[in-house]
Amino acid sequence: MRKKTKKSTEKPSSKKKAVVKRPLLGKVTHYYDKIKVAVIRLSAPLKKGDTIEIEGGGKSFKQQVASMEKDHVKIVKAKKRDEVGMKVKRKAREGDRVFKG
Repeated sequence: MRKKTKKSTEKPSSKKKAVVKRPLLGKVTHYYDKIKVAVIRLSAPLKKGDTIEIEGGGKSFKQQVASMEKDHVKIVKAKKRDEVGMKVKRKAREGDRVFKG
């Protein structure tokens, strides 16, 4: 005679995690390792004092924009499609995404 087994009464979780959309600011086009400067091509405006998050390769970090340069001239704000250089606190790679954080 077979033993009756209890069927699980638990329903699979249908709850989905809320996905928070962060505005994409741009992508890292180059990184200068010795001076720790990332060149970022912007897809949205950016200004000094904004907080950004650089993400890629399974790693990410946040930092505040302390200063940035365009064509070796310090600037306070940059517009869409500008390429700016800024000192970063960790290593960034070409292709890393930059979000407003």
